[in-house]
Amino acid sequence: MLNRKILLNLRQWKNNSSRKPLVLRGARQVGKTTAVEIFSKEFENYIYLNLELKGDRDIFDEALSIDEIFQAILVIKNIHLKKGKTLLFIDEIQNSPVAVKMLRYFYEKRKELFVIAAGSLFELMLEKSQISFPVGRVQFFYMYPLTFEEFLQANREDQLLEAYRATPVKSFAVQKLFDYFHRYTMIGGMPEIVKQFSENNNVPALKTQYESLLTSYLDDADKYARNPTMRQVLRHCIESIPFEAGKRIKFQGFGSSNHRSREVGEALRTIERAMLIYLIYPSTSLQLPIMADYKKSPKLQFVDTGLLNYFVGLQPVFFQYADLHSFYKGLIAEHIVRQELIAQDAEDNKKILFWVREKKQSNAEIDILLPYKNHVIPVEVKSGKTGALRSLHQFVNESAHPYAVRLCEGNFEIINAQTPEGKTYKLLNLPYFLAGRIHDYLKLLVN
Repeated sequence: MLNRKILLNLRQWKNNSSRKPLVLRGARQVGKTTAVEIFSKEFENYIYLNLELKGDRDIFDEALSIDEIFQAILVIKNIHLKKGKTLLFIDEIQNSPVAVKMLRYFYEKRKELFVIAAGSLFELMLEKSQISFPVGRVQFFYMYPLTFEEFLQANREDQLLEAYRATPVKSFAVQKLFDYFHRYTMIGGMPEIVKQFSENNNVPALKTQYESLLTSYLDDADKYARNPTMRQVLRHCIESIPFEAGKRIKFQGFGSSNHRSREVGEALRTIERAMLIYLIYPSTSLQLPIMADYKKSPKLQFVDTGLLNYFVGLQPVFFQYADLHSFYKGLIAEHIVRQELIAQDAEDNKKILFWVREKKQSNAEIDILLPYKNHVIPVEVKSGKTGALRSLHQFVNESAHPYAVRLCEGNFEIINAQTPEGKTYKLLNLPYFLAGRIHDYLKLLVN
Protein backbone atom coordinates (compact mmCIF):
# COMPACT_ATOMS: atom_id res chain seq x y z
CA MET A 1 0.00 0.00 0.00
CA LEU A 2 1.22 3.50 -0.87
CA ASN A 3 1.95 5.83 2.01
CA ARG A 4 0.09 9.13 1.58
CA LYS A 5 0.52 12.56 3.14
CA ILE A 6 -3.20 12.62 3.95
CA LEU A 7 -2.42 10.24 6.84
CA LEU A 8 -0.83 13.16 8.72
CA ASN A 9 -4.08 15.10 8.38
CA LEU A 10 -6.11 12.08 9.48
CA ARG A 11 -4.00 11.69 12.62
CA GLN A 12 -4.45 15.36 13.46
CA TRP A 13 -8.20 14.92 13.02
CA LYS A 14 -8.14 11.84 15.27
CA ASN A 15 -6.34 13.72 18.05
CA ASN A 16 -8.70 16.70 17.93
CA SER A 17 -11.07 16.46 20.91
CA SER A 18 -13.68 18.56 19.10
CA ARG A 19 -13.50 16.59 15.85
CA LYS A 20 -16.53 16.20 13.58
CA PRO A 21 -17.41 13.39 11.17
CA LEU A 22 -15.00 13.66 8.26
CA VAL A 23 -15.94 13.63 4.57
CA LEU A 24 -13.01 12.65 2.36
CA ARG A 25 -13.49 14.07 -1.12
CA GLY A 26 -11.61 13.43 -4.34
CA ALA A 27 -11.93 12.11 -7.88
CA ARG A 28 -12.54 8.43 -8.47
CA GLN A 29 -9.50 6.21 -7.78
CA VAL A 30 -7.19 8.79 -6.21
CA GLY A 31 -6.74 6.48 -3.20
CA LYS A 32 -9.39 7.52 -0.66
CA THR A 33 -10.37 4.00 0.39
CA THR A 34 -6.78 2.77 0.59
CA ALA A 35 -5.74 5.73 2.74
CA VAL A 36 -8.52 5.04 5.24
CA GLU A 37 -7.64 1.32 5.31
CA ILE A 38 -4.06 2.22 6.25
CA PHE A 39 -5.34 4.68 8.86
CA SER A 40 -7.68 2.02 10.31
CA LYS A 41 -4.66 0.05 11.61
CA GLU A 42 -4.39 2.71 14.33
CA PHE A 43 -7.75 1.66 15.86
CA GLU A 44 -8.76 -1.42 17.83
CA ASN A 45 -12.06 -1.68 15.93
CA TYR A 46 -12.66 -0.90 12.26
CA ILE A 47 -16.12 -0.99 10.66
CA TYR A 48 -16.23 -0.75 6.86
CA LEU A 49 -19.47 -0.05 5.01
CA ASN A 50 -19.59 0.14 1.21
CA LEU A 51 -22.87 1.72 0.19
CA GLU A 52 -22.55 0.40 -3.36
CA LEU A 53 -23.52 -2.92 -1.73
CA LYS A 54 -27.24 -3.34 -1.09
CA GLY A 55 -26.74 -5.07 2.25
CA ASP A 56 -24.72 -2.18 3.66
CA ARG A 57 -27.00 0.43 2.07
CA ASP A 58 -30.11 -1.17 3.55
CA ILE A 59 -28.81 -0.50 7.08
CA PHE A 60 -29.56 3.18 6.49
CA ASP A 61 -32.64 2.79 4.33
CA GLU A 62 -34.51 0.56 6.81
CA ALA A 63 -33.67 2.15 10.18
CA LEU A 64 -35.23 5.29 11.62
CA SER A 65 -33.00 6.72 14.34
CA ILE A 66 -29.27 7.08 14.76
CA ASP A 67 -29.39 4.63 17.68
CA GLU A 68 -31.17 2.00 15.57
CA ILE A 69 -28.73 2.52 12.71
CA PHE A 70 -25.75 2.20 15.01
CA GLN A 71 -27.09 -0.97 16.65
CA ALA A 72 -27.78 -2.46 13.22
CA ILE A 73 -24.19 -1.77 12.13
CA LEU A 74 -22.76 -3.44 15.25
CA VAL A 75 -24.98 -6.52 14.88
CA ILE A 76 -24.56 -6.99 11.12
CA LYS A 77 -20.79 -6.45 11.24
CA ASN A 78 -20.43 -8.46 14.48
CA ILE A 79 -18.54 -5.69 16.27
CA HIS A 80 -18.36 -4.95 19.99
CA LEU A 81 -18.06 -1.20 20.44
CA LYS A 82 -14.97 0.08 22.20
CA LYS A 83 -15.58 3.71 23.04
CA GLY A 84 -12.91 6.01 21.67
CA LYS A 85 -11.24 3.14 19.80
CA THR A 86 -13.63 2.45 16.91
CA LEU A 87 -13.40 3.84 13.37
CA LEU A 88 -16.49 3.72 11.15
CA PHE A 89 -15.79 4.22 7.44
CA ILE A 90 -18.80 4.79 5.17
CA ASP A 91 -17.51 4.40 1.62
CA GLU A 92 -19.42 5.52 -1.51
CA ILE A 93 -21.80 7.45 0.74
CA GLN A 94 -23.34 9.22 -2.27
CA ASN A 95 -25.45 6.08 -2.82
CA SER A 96 -27.56 6.74 0.29
CA PRO A 97 -29.13 10.16 0.95
CA VAL A 98 -30.19 8.84 4.38
CA ALA A 99 -26.56 8.09 5.30
CA VAL A 100 -25.59 11.65 4.38
CA LYS A 101 -28.35 13.06 6.57
CA MET A 102 -27.23 10.85 9.45
CA LEU A 103 -23.71 12.31 9.55
CA ARG A 104 -24.95 15.20 11.70
CA TYR A 105 -26.40 12.78 14.25
CA PHE A 106 -23.12 10.90 14.55
CA TYR A 107 -21.65 14.27 15.51
CA GLU A 108 -24.44 15.17 17.93
CA LYS A 109 -25.11 11.80 19.59
CA ARG A 110 -22.15 9.48 18.95
CA LYS A 111 -19.09 11.61 19.60
CA GLU A 112 -17.18 8.62 20.96
CA LEU A 113 -17.14 7.18 17.43
CA PHE A 114 -14.61 8.17 14.76
CA VAL A 115 -16.60 8.55 11.52
CA ILE A 116 -15.18 9.00 8.01
CA ALA A 117 -17.26 9.08 4.84
CA ALA A 118 -16.02 9.11 1.25
CA GLY A 119 -17.49 9.27 -2.22
CA SER A 120 -16.26 10.51 -5.59
CA LEU A 121 -19.70 11.78 -6.65
CA PHE A 122 -20.64 13.23 -3.27
CA GLU A 123 -21.54 16.81 -4.23
CA LEU A 124 -23.42 15.70 -7.34
CA MET A 125 -25.59 13.37 -5.28
CA LEU A 126 -26.44 16.17 -2.87
CA GLU A 127 -27.56 18.34 -5.76
CA LYS A 128 -29.49 15.58 -7.52
CA SER A 129 -31.29 14.44 -4.34
CA GLN A 130 -31.84 18.02 -3.10
CA ILE A 131 -30.50 17.06 0.32
CA SER A 132 -29.88 19.73 2.93
CA PHE A 133 -26.29 19.02 3.92
CA PRO A 134 -25.41 19.26 7.65
CA VAL A 135 -23.17 22.34 7.34
CA GLY A 136 -21.12 22.90 10.48
CA ARG A 137 -21.59 19.28 11.58
CA VAL A 138 -18.90 17.75 9.35
CA GLN A 139 -15.35 18.48 8.23
CA PHE A 140 -13.89 18.06 4.73
CA PHE A 141 -10.51 16.77 3.60
CA TYR A 142 -9.51 16.58 -0.06
CA MET A 143 -7.43 13.91 -1.81
CA TYR A 144 -5.60 14.22 -5.10
CA PRO A 145 -3.28 12.07 -7.23
CA LEU A 146 0.15 11.41 -5.72
CA THR A 147 2.46 14.40 -5.41
CA PHE A 148 6.06 14.20 -6.59
CA GLU A 149 7.15 13.65 -2.99
CA GLU A 150 4.75 10.70 -2.67
CA PHE A 151 5.95 9.40 -6.05
CA LEU A 152 9.53 9.28 -4.73
CA GLN A 153 8.29 7.41 -1.65
CA ALA A 154 6.39 4.92 -3.81
CA ASN A 155 9.56 4.23 -5.80
CA ARG A 156 11.53 3.76 -2.55
CA GLU A 157 14.01 6.50 -3.48
CA ASP A 158 14.81 7.32 0.15
CA GLN A 159 18.08 9.17 -0.46
CA LEU A 160 16.58 11.21 -3.28
CA LEU A 161 13.58 11.98 -1.07
CA GLU A 162 15.93 13.29 1.60
CA ALA A 163 17.63 15.50 -1.00
CA TYR A 164 14.23 16.76 -2.18
CA ARG A 165 13.27 17.75 1.37
CA ALA A 166 16.52 19.62 2.05
CA THR A 167 16.28 23.43 1.91
CA PRO A 168 17.90 24.60 -0.23
CA VAL A 169 18.26 21.62 -2.55
CA LYS A 170 21.85 20.49 -3.11
CA SER A 171 23.16 20.98 -6.64
CA PHE A 172 24.45 17.38 -6.90
CA ALA A 173 20.87 16.07 -6.57
CA VAL A 174 19.25 18.38 -9.12
CA GLN A 175 19.73 16.33 -12.30
CA LYS A 176 18.50 13.07 -10.76
CA LEU A 177 15.49 14.88 -9.29
CA PHE A 178 14.72 16.28 -12.75
CA ASP A 179 14.97 12.74 -14.20
CA TYR A 180 12.45 11.41 -11.70
CA PHE A 181 10.21 14.44 -12.05
CA HIS A 182 10.05 13.84 -15.81
CA ARG A 183 8.98 10.23 -15.16
CA TYR A 184 6.39 11.44 -12.66
CA THR A 185 5.10 14.01 -15.15
CA MET A 186 4.89 11.38 -17.89
CA ILE A 187 2.91 8.71 -16.02
CA GLY A 188 1.14 10.93 -13.48
CA GLY A 189 0.10 10.28 -9.91
CA MET A 190 -2.91 7.95 -10.04
CA PRO A 191 -2.13 5.39 -7.29
CA GLU A 192 -2.65 2.12 -9.18
CA ILE A 193 -0.59 3.37 -12.11
CA VAL A 194 2.25 4.55 -9.86
CA LYS A 195 2.16 1.25 -7.97
CA GLN A 196 2.42 -0.82 -11.15
CA PHE A 197 5.13 1.44 -12.60
CA SER A 198 7.20 1.22 -9.40
CA GLU A 199 7.07 -2.58 -9.64
CA ASN A 200 7.94 -3.11 -13.32
CA ASN A 201 9.06 0.27 -14.77
CA ASN A 202 7.13 -0.61 -17.93
CA VAL A 203 5.12 2.29 -19.38
CA PRO A 204 3.35 0.34 -22.22
CA ALA A 205 2.09 -2.13 -19.60
CA LEU A 206 0.10 0.69 -17.98
CA LYS A 207 -2.33 0.94 -20.91
CA THR A 208 -4.98 -1.26 -19.27
CA GLN A 209 -4.97 0.91 -16.14
CA TYR A 210 -5.31 4.15 -18.11
CA GLU A 211 -8.15 2.78 -20.23
CA SER A 212 -9.92 1.47 -17.14
CA LEU A 213 -9.83 4.95 -15.61
CA LEU A 214 -11.30 6.54 -18.73
CA THR A 215 -14.04 3.89 -18.85
CA SER A 216 -14.97 4.54 -15.22
CA TYR A 217 -15.13 8.29 -15.83
CA LEU A 218 -17.36 7.81 -18.88
CA ASP A 219 -19.60 5.40 -16.97
CA ASP A 220 -20.03 8.03 -14.27
CA ALA A 221 -21.51 10.38 -16.88
CA ASP A 222 -24.69 8.28 -16.70
CA LYS A 223 -24.86 9.02 -12.96
CA TYR A 224 -24.32 12.77 -13.43
CA ALA A 225 -26.85 13.22 -16.21
CA ARG A 226 -30.47 14.25 -15.76
CA ASN A 227 -31.48 13.36 -19.32
CA PRO A 228 -30.08 11.74 -22.51
CA THR A 229 -28.96 15.08 -23.99
CA MET A 230 -26.92 15.96 -20.93
CA ARG A 231 -25.43 12.45 -20.94
CA GLN A 232 -24.28 12.96 -24.52
CA VAL A 233 -22.71 16.35 -23.74
CA LEU A 234 -21.02 14.99 -20.61
CA ARG A 235 -19.47 12.06 -22.45
CA HIS A 236 -18.25 14.35 -25.22
CA CYS A 237 -16.69 16.72 -22.68
CA ILE A 238 -14.96 13.91 -20.76
CA GLU A 239 -13.47 12.52 -23.99
CA SER A 240 -12.38 16.01 -25.13
CA ILE A 241 -10.93 17.28 -21.84
CA PRO A 242 -7.41 15.79 -22.26
CA PHE A 243 -7.05 17.52 -25.64
CA GLU A 244 -8.11 20.90 -24.23
CA ALA A 245 -6.35 20.68 -20.84
CA GLY A 246 -3.85 23.42 -20.10
CA LYS A 247 -5.48 25.80 -22.58
CA ARG A 248 -7.90 28.69 -22.20
CA ILE A 249 -11.23 27.40 -23.44
CA LYS A 250 -14.56 28.61 -24.79
CA PHE A 251 -17.71 26.73 -23.81
CA GLN A 252 -19.39 27.31 -27.19
CA GLY A 253 -18.43 24.43 -29.50
CA PHE A 254 -16.08 22.90 -26.92
CA GLY A 255 -14.00 20.04 -28.31
CA SER A 256 -14.90 20.86 -31.95
CA SER A 257 -18.58 20.15 -31.31
CA ASN A 258 -21.89 21.83 -32.06
CA HIS A 259 -22.83 21.94 -28.39
CA ARG A 260 -24.03 25.28 -27.06
CA SER A 261 -22.26 27.34 -24.42
CA ARG A 262 -24.95 26.72 -21.81
CA GLU A 263 -24.86 22.92 -22.30
CA VAL A 264 -21.07 22.73 -22.15
CA GLY A 265 -20.85 25.11 -19.20
CA GLU A 266 -23.28 22.97 -17.21
CA ALA A 267 -21.45 19.78 -18.19
CA LEU A 268 -17.98 21.08 -17.29
CA ARG A 269 -19.19 22.46 -13.96
CA THR A 270 -20.73 19.06 -13.24
CA ILE A 271 -17.45 17.31 -14.05
CA GLU A 272 -15.64 19.84 -11.87
CA ARG A 273 -17.85 18.94 -8.90
CA ALA A 274 -16.71 15.34 -9.40
CA MET A 275 -13.16 16.75 -9.04
CA LEU A 276 -12.07 15.47 -12.47
CA ILE A 277 -11.24 18.98 -13.67
CA TYR A 278 -10.72 22.51 -12.43
CA LEU A 279 -11.92 25.57 -14.30
CA ILE A 280 -9.13 28.05 -13.55
CA TYR A 281 -10.32 31.61 -14.09
CA PRO A 282 -7.98 34.58 -14.56
CA SER A 283 -7.52 37.47 -12.19
CA THR A 284 -6.41 41.05 -12.62
CA SER A 285 -5.52 41.38 -8.93
CA LEU A 286 -2.17 42.79 -7.89
CA GLN A 287 -2.92 42.55 -4.18
CA LEU A 288 -5.00 40.45 -1.80
CA PRO A 289 -7.67 39.22 -2.09
CA ILE A 290 -7.07 37.47 -5.41
CA MET A 291 -10.40 37.79 -7.21
CA ALA A 292 -11.35 35.57 -10.16
CA ASP A 293 -12.86 37.26 -13.22
CA TYR A 294 -15.64 34.90 -14.33
CA LYS A 295 -16.37 36.98 -17.43
CA LYS A 296 -13.07 35.92 -18.97
CA SER A 297 -12.17 32.53 -20.49
CA PRO A 298 -10.87 29.93 -18.00
CA LYS A 299 -8.00 27.51 -18.34
CA LEU A 300 -8.85 23.83 -18.09
CA GLN A 301 -6.94 21.70 -15.56
CA PHE A 302 -7.36 17.91 -15.78
CA VAL A 303 -7.17 15.79 -12.63
CA ASP A 304 -3.84 14.19 -13.60
CA THR A 305 -1.07 15.10 -16.03
CA GLY A 306 -0.20 11.45 -16.70
CA LEU A 307 -3.76 10.78 -17.86
CA LEU A 308 -3.51 13.82 -20.12
CA ASN A 309 -0.23 12.53 -21.62
CA TYR A 310 -1.66 9.06 -22.22
CA PHE A 311 -4.95 10.08 -23.83
CA VAL A 312 -3.36 12.72 -26.09
CA GLY A 313 -0.68 10.21 -27.14
CA LEU A 314 2.31 12.12 -25.78
CA GLN A 315 3.99 9.36 -23.76
CA PRO A 316 5.90 7.68 -26.66
CA VAL A 317 7.75 10.93 -27.49
CA PHE A 318 8.04 12.30 -23.96
CA PHE A 319 11.74 11.63 -23.37
CA GLN A 320 12.78 13.17 -26.67
CA TYR A 321 12.58 16.50 -24.83
CA ALA A 322 15.13 17.41 -22.16
CA ASP A 323 13.11 20.45 -21.04
CA LEU A 324 9.44 20.10 -20.10
CA HIS A 325 8.67 23.63 -21.26
CA SER A 326 9.80 22.87 -24.82
CA PHE A 327 7.35 19.94 -24.90
CA TYR A 328 3.73 20.36 -26.11
CA LYS A 329 4.04 24.17 -26.24
CA GLY A 330 4.88 24.33 -22.55
CA LEU A 331 1.39 23.20 -21.52
CA ILE A 332 2.59 20.05 -19.75
CA ALA A 333 5.11 21.93 -17.59
CA GLU A 334 2.49 24.42 -16.44
CA HIS A 335 -0.11 21.66 -15.97
CA ILE A 336 2.08 19.50 -13.69
CA VAL A 337 3.19 22.54 -11.68
CA ARG A 338 -0.41 23.55 -11.05
CA GLN A 339 -1.27 19.93 -10.18
CA GLU A 340 1.52 19.94 -7.58
CA LEU A 341 0.33 23.22 -6.07
CA ILE A 342 -3.32 22.13 -5.87
CA ALA A 343 -2.40 18.91 -4.04
CA GLN A 344 -0.44 20.53 -1.21
CA ASP A 345 -3.37 21.36 1.09
CA ALA A 346 -5.70 18.53 2.11
CA GLU A 347 -7.95 20.88 4.07
CA ASP A 348 -8.57 23.38 1.28
CA ASN A 349 -9.70 22.97 -2.32
CA LYS A 350 -8.90 26.48 -3.51
CA LYS A 351 -7.98 27.00 -7.13
CA ILE A 352 -4.64 28.38 -8.29
CA LEU A 353 -5.51 31.40 -10.45
CA PHE A 354 -3.51 33.07 -13.22
CA TRP A 355 -3.07 36.77 -14.01
CA VAL A 356 -4.03 38.66 -17.14
CA ARG A 357 -3.84 42.17 -18.43
CA GLU A 358 -5.83 42.48 -21.61
CA LYS A 359 -5.30 45.84 -23.26
CA LYS A 360 -4.68 46.81 -26.85
CA GLN A 361 -1.05 46.17 -27.80
CA SER A 362 -0.09 45.31 -24.19
CA ASN A 363 -1.62 41.94 -23.36
CA ALA A 364 0.11 40.02 -20.57
CA GLU A 365 -0.43 36.68 -18.83
CA ILE A 366 1.28 35.14 -15.81
CA ASP A 367 0.85 31.41 -15.21
CA ILE A 368 0.20 31.39 -11.46
CA LEU A 369 -0.69 33.81 -8.66
CA LEU A 370 0.24 32.70 -5.14
CA PRO A 371 -0.85 34.44 -1.94
CA TYR A 372 2.05 34.62 0.50
CA LYS A 373 1.81 36.61 3.72
CA ASN A 374 0.33 39.93 2.57
CA HIS A 375 1.68 39.64 -0.98
CA VAL A 376 0.46 38.27 -4.32
CA ILE A 377 3.49 36.50 -5.81
CA PRO A 378 3.67 36.12 -9.62
CA VAL A 379 4.98 32.72 -10.76
CA GLU A 380 6.05 32.00 -14.32
CA VAL A 381 6.79 28.52 -15.71
CA LYS A 382 9.63 28.97 -18.21
CA SER A 383 12.01 26.85 -20.28
CA GLY A 384 15.16 28.13 -18.60
CA LYS A 385 16.87 31.09 -17.00
CA THR A 386 17.23 32.94 -20.30
CA GLY A 387 13.56 33.04 -21.35
CA ALA A 388 11.77 36.37 -21.84
CA LEU A 389 9.89 37.71 -18.81
CA ARG A 390 7.79 40.42 -20.46
CA SER A 391 4.56 39.60 -18.60
CA LEU A 392 6.38 39.13 -15.31
CA HIS A 393 7.99 42.55 -15.72
CA GLN A 394 4.61 44.15 -16.35
CA PHE A 395 3.29 42.65 -13.11
CA VAL A 396 6.39 43.68 -11.13
CA ASN A 397 6.17 47.24 -12.46
CA GLU A 398 2.61 47.55 -11.17
CA SER A 399 3.06 45.57 -7.94
CA ALA A 400 3.76 47.14 -4.54
CA HIS A 401 6.32 44.44 -3.63
CA PRO A 402 9.62 43.40 -5.32
CA TYR A 403 9.26 39.58 -5.47
CA ALA A 404 8.75 37.13 -8.35
CA VAL A 405 9.30 33.42 -9.09
CA ARG A 406 10.40 31.56 -12.21
CA LEU A 407 9.98 27.76 -12.25
CA CYS A 408 12.37 26.38 -14.83
CA GLU A 409 14.74 23.63 -15.95
CA GLY A 410 17.63 24.99 -13.89
CA ASN A 411 19.16 25.27 -10.44
CA PHE A 412 17.84 27.10 -7.40
CA GLU A 413 19.04 30.66 -6.96
CA ILE A 414 17.79 34.07 -5.87
CA ILE A 415 19.02 36.94 -8.03
CA ASN A 416 18.63 40.69 -8.12
CA ALA A 417 16.85 41.59 -11.36
CA GLN A 418 15.54 44.68 -13.07
CA THR A 419 12.62 45.39 -15.39
CA PRO A 420 13.23 47.31 -18.66
CA GLU A 421 11.57 50.28 -16.95
CA GLY A 422 14.23 50.21 -14.24
CA LYS A 423 12.39 48.70 -11.26
CA THR A 424 14.59 46.33 -9.25
CA TYR A 425 13.19 43.12 -7.79
CA LYS A 426 14.22 39.75 -6.36
CA LEU A 427 13.72 36.77 -8.67
CA LEU A 428 13.57 33.23 -7.29
CA ASN A 429 14.68 30.68 -9.89
CA LEU A 430 13.36 27.29 -8.81
CA PRO A 431 13.52 23.86 -10.51
CA TYR A 432 10.12 22.55 -11.68
CA PHE A 433 10.35 19.63 -9.28
CA LEU A 434 10.23 21.97 -6.27
CA ALA A 435 6.80 23.40 -7.14
CA GLY A 436 5.31 21.42 -4.25
CA ARG A 437 7.75 23.07 -1.82
CA ILE A 438 7.46 26.58 -3.19
CA HIS A 439 6.26 28.05 0.12
CA ASP A 440 9.45 26.87 1.86
CA TYR A 441 11.49 28.73 -0.74
CA LEU A 442 9.29 31.84 -0.60
CA LYS A 443 10.49 32.18 2.99
CA LEU A 444 14.03 32.51 1.65
CA LEU A 445 12.91 34.99 -1.01
CA VAL A 446 10.76 37.29 1.11
CA ASN A 447 12.70 37.09 4.36
